[in-house]
Amino acid sequence: MSTTVTDDTAARAIEIRREIHRHPELGFEEHNTQAIVERELSALGIEHRRVAATGVVGVVRGALPGHVSGLRADMDALPINEDSGEACSSQVAGKMHACGHDAHTAMLLGAARELQRTRDTLHGSVVLLFQPAEEGPGGALPMIEAGAMDDPKIEAVAMLHVDSRLATGTIGITPGPVNAAADEFHLTIRGKGGHGAAPHKAIDAIPCAAATVLALQNIAARETDPLSTIVVTIGTIDGGYRNNVIADIVKMSGTVRTQDPALREGVEAKLRRIVDGVAAAYGAQTSLEMLYGYPPVVNDPALSAAFASYAQEEVGLPVSAPPPTMGGEDFAYFAQRAPGLMMRLGIYNEARGSVHAGHSPQFRLDEEAIPTGIRTLVAFARAVGDGSVPLA
Repeated sequence: MSTTVTDDTAARAIEIRREIHRHPELGFEEHNTQAIVERELSALGIEHRRVAATGVVGVVRGALPGHVSGLRADMDALPINEDSGEACSSQVAGKMHACGHDAHTAMLLGAARELQRTRDTLHGSVVLLFQPAEEGPGGALPMIEAGAMDDPKIEAVAMLHVDSRLATGTIGITPGPVNAAADEFHLTIRGKGGHGAAPHKAIDAIPCAAATVLALQNIAARETDPLSTIVVTIGTIDGGYRNNVIADIVKMSGTVRTQDPALREGVEAKLRRIVDGVAAAYGAQTSLEMLYGYPPVVNDPALSAAFASYAQEEVGLPVSAPPPTMGGEDFAYFAQRAPGLMMRLGIYNEARGSVHAGHSPQFRLDEEAIPTGIRTLVAFARAVGDGSVPLA
């Protein structure tokens, strides 16, 4: 079984990654990135179609019978001003590939090149899922609803995400929950405005908001099993007019991250009880809107164990099992519909300045990891196709 990545493929993937990095595009704006993907697939002779506005689905059909795997890469950037110092830094003000999606797309194109080059020995088919809008509002569900997993029907699906926690070239494979549900809430506190010199004639929304921020931390600190995982974060607060005016309204927004579905289900009731209770103590009124986002990513335990063993013993890849994170990922929807595997690709390299976490303006990517990423994707597709990794 060939999982070799040629020098030409690695060099081309790095070139594509830099091209995408210079021209970052936000969710459902990835028209240039889509065109790059289509250009490369057409040059390789790989059939492809557009889905979900700016998404692309390609299919590599092996010459030998076998199973169908799916490989997914996200394509969108973030609304961040780049401060990385990279030679290929963003040429678009206020937009940056600060999470490695440029590399994800380039590595999947590299894998497509290798799979197409060796398709005479490839079992089954490989569906290439180039997904828009992972950072929001979410492109996985629109792709799935457009039939991206159905023709041909994907039997197991995988993705790679760069990870600055792991040394360059290390592959992280962890069974079970690996990412959290990403839910958000918007809270409005209404009091009664007045003059700052006569607070007794008003209902000040600002101290009520301050007390609410502190009280909400009890959900994690006192209402959740310490061995469970939950994050409650207030991200924005907006209220007040000037120094001598008592605010009649404060608006806040935040996020809740959980990995346990039962814990997630009970969070909204706790939020409402706390914010209403604090508001009543201050004589204020509240309104709370809960917006449910991506579910947790849950790696199929059997697939995780089988491919980790295969990658290490048959392919010779360095494999570790990093702890889960509380970040969100809409790959979760793909993994709900077929056995799924979200893998990590280490990029930590102090010498290259690849030390910053995703979503940082200083984020840099060690391109030495790219050949390992391509090799991992090829290995997954081949192992699923020929049955080296058994499917349930």
